[in-house]
Amino acid sequence: MPAPTIYYIRHGETDWNADGRLQGTLDIPLNELGRRQAVSAGTILAGLLARDGHDAASMPFVASPLGRARMTMELVRGALKLPLDDYAIDARLREIGYGQWEGSTLAEAQAADPELFAARVAAKWTVAAPGGERYADVEQRMGAWYAELAGDTVAVAHGGTARALMVLLGMETPESASDLYVEQGTVYVFSDDGLAKYRQDDP
Repeated sequence: MPAPTIYYIRHGETDWNADGRLQGTLDIPLNELGRRQAVSAGTILAGLLARDGHDAASMPFVASPLGRARMTMELVRGALKLPLDDYAIDARLREIGYGQWEGSTLAEAQAADPELFAARVAAKWTVAAPGGERYADVEQRMGAWYAELAGDTVAVAHGGTARALMVLLGMETPESASDLYVEQGTVYVFSDDGLAKYRQDDP
């Protein structure tokens, strides 16, 4: 039986993304560029679903509970002309928790705790921010989510959960995924054929 195909979208940009601040579990809304990116991703997704023979109205859609992911999902569904709120929420798709570093830039986190910061840079998959999560923990919860998928799915979540899914499915290593940039306004397709990425110029 083939593995489910996941059409995966990272939420659009927020002002904290633009400022280089760690958001983690905090609810930061999309900015104007982020809203345009979400609509763009929805347009790309429409083409991919049609290409793959999917009826968008019958596909399962699931989002992280964080507001930036939910707003992205609703803008994506609007681009597909689907009811905005007809999607599932799964807490396992939330972003990696950065604990005491949430709201900080990397420079501020480094200044606050240089030893822990250096340890995390050296082993990001297994070292957590103070009071936060390890990427290994995120990989575990993403594994539990993936194991329950009944078929091809559209997911809207975060950069950290995308990295964890890439490692879980053997598409990246912890070392290569740790600093991999996950683009906004882009649809990542996880399938038996590997990982493909689809985007268009920012609207």
